[in-house]
Amino acid sequence: MSQAPKDTRQSTSGIPIPLAAQPPARPPELSKPGEFPFTRGIHPGMYRARLWTMRQYSGFGSAEETNRRFRFLLEKGQTGLSCAFDLPTQMGLDADDPMAEGEVGKVGVSVCSVEDMRVLLEGIPMDRVSLSMTINATAGILLAMVAVASEERGIAAEKLSGTVQNDVLKEYIARGTYIYPPVPSLRLATDIIEHCVTSMPRWNPISISGYHIREAGSTAAQEIAFTLANGAEYMTHCVKRGLDPNAVGRQISFFFNAHNNLLEEVAKFRAARRLWAGLMKDRFGADDPRAQALRFHAQTAGSTLTAREPENNVTRVALQAMAAVLGGCQSLHTNSRDEALSLPTEDSVRIALRTQQILAHETGVAEVADPLGGSWFVESMTDALERSSREILARVDAAGGAVAAIQAGLVQREIEKAAYEAQLALERKEAVVVGVNAYAEEAEAGIPRLRIDPKIRARQAKKLAALRKRRGAGANGALRVLREVARGSGNLMEPIAAAVRARATLGEICGAMGETFGKYRPPK
Repeated sequence: MSQAPKDTRQSTSGIPIPLAAQPPARPPELSKPGEFPFTRGIHPGMYRARLWTMRQYSGFGSAEETNRRFRFLLEKGQTGLSCAFDLPTQMGLDADDPMAEGEVGKVGVSVCSVEDMRVLLEGIPMDRVSLSMTINATAGILLAMVAVASEERGIAAEKLSGTVQNDVLKEYIARGTYIYPPVPSLRLATDIIEHCVTSMPRWNPISISGYHIREAGSTAAQEIAFTLANGAEYMTHCVKRGLDPNAVGRQISFFFNAHNNLLEEVAKFRAARRLWAGLMKDRFGADDPRAQALRFHAQTAGSTLTAREPENNVTRVALQAMAAVLGGCQSLHTNSRDEALSLPTEDSVRIALRTQQILAHETGVAEVADPLGGSWFVESMTDALERSSREILARVDAAGGAVAAIQAGLVQREIEKAAYEAQLALERKEAVVVGVNAYAEEAEAGIPRLRIDPKIRARQAKKLAALRKRRGAGANGALRVLREVARGSGNLMEPIAAAVRARATLGEICGAMGETFGKYRPPK
């Protein structure tokens, strides 16, 4: 009698998946939620005490249009704001820059000056609603714009709460919206952290992002390892700056991907918390539990959304969101069904928000902290992901840390290899995407799409010309001071804020620093 072929199924990280899980090699951890190493969650009461923040990522066209979308979502029950900026804003270009043509308002909102920011935040109670901003190379400028716009409304910077992504290292790895080379970029990132630790105690000055690493094709273990390696690099720079690791640790946050493999994703979040707690304690000497605890925002996986049969994306997003909640996220964005086709419509973002609300109030998953803790499979997967991530972290450390590993191409090569293997699996139909390489329909019904007004660039250019005409000589003086500080070693946040206050534009501020910092060109 012939034997059945050996079943060698693996997770995305190459971890063997047994048909029936056995007790893990070590007994499940007995610590409680809110206790070191926080495998089971960072708060004792978890969602019984407070639900995760429902933070839909929004931004398109003009500041006026995005402000209307913000208000719409808040009216529908969203509990925090998250702002997407267009590529020119991310790359330090004003809307009237020739390089911005064709991109203004396309993948996010166009913000060229504090005047745009004032409109963007009009009517938003900034002392009561937190704001997250996906912005990196120009993070200090956008943070200064938020602070100045709020200050001009009578809201002090210390009362503002939110997050600025400010994770430039992952831009060199996975995303590409860098401006300056790594060394001055890290200086700027550290300046922002120092500024927030000393002057904006309710603001998270960095959100160290595994999300884009996963979107670039990494495995779950690589997402953990490369994200934490970047986090360790930022912490090292902060400690060298003389900042207290406890103070920094209390204000930094993370941003992870909620991908398709539900049980592996739950284990990924648990393993990441355990690893980061150990790094903060052992490598950086942080002894405050709040500094050791990894707080994270999750977003469902944009790379898994399909243009074919987009209604299937509603199901994908619901299951990915379930993984984030079971894994203990602190805030969550659920993607919209139409994001493989266009920016989402109001109908689509309402469905996405309602998905979170149904999870929170109808499924019962928020009643129990770490509900899958103790599962043989989840505990074994948590241990295996921790081991695999430690091995990757060791390779990064051996290369000299995250910056050296990025400059040597180590990180990029490993992600590219994982992405290539995942694509091969799809093409061979070893991995199934319903409606695309299996169960596909011949013809599909279309859904409405959001269209961006092509005249937005002309309107922004007109506003910029009027701003430059009326602002006076103060902007030039502020930019001159900024250039001097950039040539030295002082913290850049105060001169950036002074330039913002004087109505210097985003492009002018970036250009002033770029005279000293130069531009990054990736190696060929």
